[in-house]
Amino acid sequence: MIVSHKHKFIFLKTKKTAGTSIELALTRLCGDEDVITPLAKSDEALRAKGRGAQNWERHGWWQSRRPFWKRRMFRRAAQDYGFYNHITAAAAKDLIGDDRVWRDYFKFAFDRNPWDREVSYYFHCYRDGAERPSFERFERGDRRARLNNYEIYSLGGDVAVDFVGRYESLAEDLKHALAQVGVTGDLDLPRAKSTFRTEKRPYREYYTDATQALVGDRYKPEIALLGYEF
Repeated sequence: MIVSHKHKFIFLKTKKTAGTSIELALTRLCGDEDVITPLAKSDEALRAKGRGAQNWERHGWWQSRRPFWKRRMFRRAAQDYGFYNHITAAAAKDLIGDDRVWRDYFKFAFDRNPWDREVSYYFHCYRDGAERPSFERFERGDRRARLNNYEIYSLGGDVAVDFVGRYESLAEDLKHALAQVGVTGDLDLPRAKSTFRTEKRPYREYYTDATQALVGDRYKPEIALLGYEF
């Protein structure tokens, strides 16, 4: 997640949409006062040409809004101190505090065809080498199977950003978003987290009629917003 006071934009980072690659690219545009949330150590190493995490801390651990039992004792977790990766629009707006910033800055996010995104996430969840269940079993029984991307860029069920780009036209849509704040030209997108999917079959081959309908029902808002089809 990035709040750029230098260029007056807010980037809300969604899941399985090349968000880390986008953030790595955007950090090259940031100034001293901009907010950049921490990434995993392996991804931080890719920020060689950009800034690292900065200005994301806003309060002490004891002021975290997460339930006490969810806090990671003896481990520094960004969500307990302020801005964090995949922060929701509601939480980001609250931490920014200044209504003028939220109102006047250009806000954008990205999303992806949910049927394709879900297959990518399936491989991501089992990237550590653990035995992988069938895709249908994952969809029907794994608590992690539901991604909350729409909640990240919406408030009260309504879209809260000025632009939602598509993963399928990533470079073009990122260029369009940045043009809204006067940043022109092509921005190099580094590759991050692109090796988890070990099978390259078309995503449609993973689905039965039942799981196709399940995912379609689960992600109705973004499907309607962006016109995705199976």
